[in-house]
Amino acid sequence: MSGCPAPRQGPAPLPSARGPVSAALLAALRQPPYDLPAGLGAELAAVADPLTDEDLQLTLFLCYELHYRGWRGVDEGWEWQPTLLALRARAERPVEAALRRLADPLPAVLPGGVPRALAELVAADDGPSLAAALQRRASLAQFREFVAHRSVYHLREADPHSWALPRLGGPAKAALVEIQMDEYGNGRLDRMHAELFRLTMARLGLDTAYGAHVDRAPAVTLATNNVISLFGLHRRLRGALLGHLAAFEMTSSLPNRRYGNGLRRLGLDEVATRFYDEHVQADAVHEQIAAHDLCGGLVAAEPALATDVLFGAAAALAVDRLFAAHLLDSWAAGTSSLRPAAAPVPAVAPTAVVAAPPLSAPAGLPAVA
Repeated sequence: MSGCPAPRQGPAPLPSARGPVSAALLAALRQPPYDLPAGLGAELAAVADPLTDEDLQLTLFLCYELHYRGWRGVDEGWEWQPTLLALRARAERPVEAALRRLADPLPAVLPGGVPRALAELVAADDGPSLAAALQRRASLAQFREFVAHRSVYHLREADPHSWALPRLGGPAKAALVEIQMDEYGNGRLDRMHAELFRLTMARLGLDTAYGAHVDRAPAVTLATNNVISLFGLHRRLRGALLGHLAAFEMTSSLPNRRYGNGLRRLGLDEVATRFYDEHVQADAVHEQIAAHDLCGGLVAAEPALATDVLFGAAAALAVDRLFAAHLLDSWAAGTSSLRPAAAPVPAVAPTAVVAAPPLSAPAGLPAVA
């Protein structure tokens, strides 16, 4: 791995505003902490679709990232500034309400029936098959777009779900530690899933720096990340966070096999596919741990959280359907699924991790032909 350029690990630069609320927040974050105007963001309660509203989702993402690596040049005192937290709460309320509408109705279930109910939710999911499209017919440009979208999550993979660790005990905590240890490569940098994804990005000629593609990620992509942060940062939603993780793990193995096969179809090497190939095996094990030991263990200890677990799983599936539909609809229309860039996103030369044919990565992430 020594031939790989070191990625930027620190905070990402602030992105561009997408509306009046995110513009006001960005202006504030460039200054030392102070009290934001009372009622800033009140209009977010009335947006037509909270999960696809650019201003709302960027506002939430800006607030949430303060709890991860922060933003370059932003005073760390903003993380717990009371009026910023009030703005975040105003943005969270319509998002949570929208998720609950999408997840409704949830099946009534006794705690012992949660693993089976999770399996039934996953089996009933009828979202568009983005994985099949990427396996069989996606172009290199389209695959690069997909990876750019997913980098917003995968370059910090497992971190949002780790918020649950101090909030659990007993079998559920042990199960989450088992899953997360795999995600973090059992303490080996070269096996960390975030690191494996960075290598995939490098092979595709994409900027591998943390947060490099946030500016081009549309609201629906930010929403797939914001939902996990919403669940993770609120103790009252710990059941939803574990249900979200269970849905992730239970729907991962087959799609990752397809993603790997899609990259092989496009001529990519084993370094590019390693991230997906690793998940085929790991997630086949994780899905059983997540459903039975993690979620089953949680509701055995806290039966009142059974419905929350199913809500989190249903929300994960619903938001992923929106994400898949956005990409597939954009490509069917012959357009890019990413937001326009103020300047082209530079392609970087494929890394020389192992000998492989050079990739002719296009400059930037071009619109689909």
